[in-house]
Amino acid sequence: MNTDWTEGYVAELAYPHAYIAELNPLRLQLPFLRAGLAVPEVRTACELGFGQGLSVNIHAAASPVAWHGNDFNPDQALHANALATASGARLGLTDEAFADFCVRDDLPDFDFIGLNGVWSWVSDQNRALIVDFIRRKLKLGGVVYVGYNTQPGWAASIPVRELLLHYAQHVAAPGDGISSRIQAAVAFAEDLLASDPAFARANPSMAALVASMKGQDTHYLAHEFFNSSWRPMSFTDMAAALQPAKLRYACSGHHDIDRLNLSPQQQSLLNGIGDPVFRESVRDFCVNQQFRKDYWVKGARPLNPLEHVQAMRALRVVLQTPRADVASAVVTELGYTALDPAVFGPLLDALADHVPQSLGELEQACTNTPAELPQIVEALALLESNGDISAVQTDAEQASARPHTDRLNIYLLGKALGSGDIAHLASPLTGGAVLLNRIEQLFLCSALETPCEVSDLAPRVWQVLAPQGKKLVVNGQALGTDADNLAELDRLAQVFVQHKLPVLQALGVCPGAVLLDSTHPWKTPSD
Repeated sequence: MNTDWTEGYVAELAYPHAYIAELNPLRLQLPFLRAGLAVPEVRTACELGFGQGLSVNIHAAASPVAWHGNDFNPDQALHANALATASGARLGLTDEAFADFCVRDDLPDFDFIGLNGVWSWVSDQNRALIVDFIRRKLKLGGVVYVGYNTQPGWAASIPVRELLLHYAQHVAAPGDGISSRIQAAVAFAEDLLASDPAFARANPSMAALVASMKGQDTHYLAHEFFNSSWRPMSFTDMAAALQPAKLRYACSGHHDIDRLNLSPQQQSLLNGIGDPVFRESVRDFCVNQQFRKDYWVKGARPLNPLEHVQAMRALRVVLQTPRADVASAVVTELGYTALDPAVFGPLLDALADHVPQSLGELEQACTNTPAELPQIVEALALLESNGDISAVQTDAEQASARPHTDRLNIYLLGKALGSGDIAHLASPLTGGAVLLNRIEQLFLCSALETPCEVSDLAPRVWQVLAPQGKKLVVNGQALGTDADNLAELDRLAQVFVQHKLPVLQALGVCPGAVLLDSTHPWKTPSD
């Protein structure tokens, strides 16, 4: 009997504390409406392979959705359950093998099932278990999100990956840990490149792959490339794999906008393809797609033209980054594309106070501009893909979520005192997360303590960082003296208080004062 519970999956190194926005059920709204589909209501959800559990915990704390989840790594499940205990939200998290979790008879039926990455890393047997689980447990009208490595973007890299996996498993010193063996494999790949192999000449992407691996965190590489069952899958194969669960492709979670990513000739080619599966497969060749973020449905309801316009106008969104931080251009497959100021300027001005606005209200705000509803929808899609805007919950849902997000955020702020592993906090307004680096979390943690002036923030944060041997980095160089670090912290504190803190307050990220009275994690040296 095989007693290796890892089944060839890397379990020696912890998975990074990643947050995946597409796993937020509220994120369904704009992609589905752009596809002309009714947005399903989500009240029960499940994440398979939740990693450290950051996404599932934020989504459970920040929304009325009842979540379940499974990740077979007990260390990660333990961490995830600690977050759940902190928030007090409704969710059940386990560390079972898929062979056990997917056949349980005590789970509810789900409106939403999400997998990010795990589909590409597990065995064919486990993929079959997942599909059968979806077939049995996904409600009619339910949605599945799958983020996965895909071809053709990975096609030339597959032989390189297989070579490095073999090196790490069989050639590198067997007594070394996985980190050392991965580093040795990457070093060997550099040596191979230096020998000018014909494969690298025929496949120039090999050099870029090896260079990117050299700069990546070993924890990420271990889970992304060094699992025994790693398999990029074409869209055609994915559609065939999900067919037994009666799923059909709904839309991309990444808001693919053809006119910004495809040449006119490519657009014309795709417009002549009627089969949706073949169209997506051809599109992947056009952009050399490496990772897909797809929503699939078990029964979709197309909206008629009147329903479509009404639903779009009713959608409410909020700007979740400072107005000044919104980029003036976006990166597309065709290069940098400038955002049209005639469209984005009035739109961002209307959202600049970080108060939720419906698309109908934004349409009125843009009356004297070239932007009509289709242009507004496309602009918001670009902003959502860039993390600048988010759909929002009802006032009642926000009020219900606030006690849980307060408790979770207090817990996460306490973690920031010792490490920068987690870079997100929960928002009851968006039902999701807000990106916040460790320095910003420490500023927030200190600012929530009263009384506090802006000038207090830098000294307090430096009192935390200095004993841990941490220094700020400017232009790639670590600052040497206390005075230099304090000066840079003071500059960052001014920016934080003027630009970031008002946004956090508007998004409900700042915990309430009553909770802080008893659980504030900040401890100054005089305490």
